[in-house]
Amino acid sequence: MGITPQQFNQLQQRVTGARRAVQPVFERSAAVRGENQPIILGLDPSLRGTGYGIIKLGKPAPTALALGTISCPKTWERSRCLARIAQVVRDLVKEQHPTVCVVEGLFFAQNLQTALLMGEARGAALAMIAEAGLEIYEIAPRKVKQAIVGYGAAQKLAVAKMVQRMLRLSELPDPDAADALALALAHAQEIGRYSLTSPKRI
Repeated sequence: MGITPQQFNQLQQRVTGARRAVQPVFERSAAVRGENQPIILGLDPSLRGTGYGIIKLGKPAPTALALGTISCPKTWERSRCLARIAQVVRDLVKEQHPTVCVVEGLFFAQNLQTALLMGEARGAALAMIAEAGLEIYEIAPRKVKQAIVGYGAAQKLAVAKMVQRMLRLSELPDPDAADALALALAHAQEIGRYSLTSPKRI
C-alpha cells in the first residue's frame, strides 16, 4: 500500500514531536533528584536546654547541617530563657532554611511545674517555626527510640551513639542535640517509607 508525500511529512512531524515532548520530563526528574532534598529541623524543647538538630536528606546518607543546645543558666528568669529560645530558633531558620520541623510529642509528667515549664519552652520554639510558615510534626519519644535504636526504652547514650553512626559525626553529640537529631532522622524514616498512618501534624 502506497503513502503520499503529505502523509509521510505528517507522520515524520508526529514522531519528531513525540521525541521533543519526552525531554522535559527527564530534565525535571534530574532537577528533583539534585535540588529538592528535604531539610529537617528537629527540636527537643526544654527551658534550660533546648536541643536542636538540622539534617539534609541525600544519598548515600543524610547530612547534619547544624546541631547544638540552647542553654540557659539557672539564674536566668523564665522570661529571659523563653526569649533566648525564640531568638535562636528564629536565627536557625533564617540561616539553614529548613523545609519542615519535627518536635518531641507531649508526654505525661508527674510534676505539674515541670510540665508547665516544658510547655512554655515548646511554645516559644514552635511560635518561631510557625512564624516562618513551616509545617510542624510531632513524634512520641518511645517511637523515636524505636525508630533509631530499635528499642522504645533505650537510654540516651544509646540514642546518641546511633545518631553519631547514622550521620557519620566525628564526635558524640550532647544528649539534647542527639535527641533532636534523632527526631529528624525518625521523621525522615517516616516519610521515606510506605505507611498506612501519616505523621502527626500540629
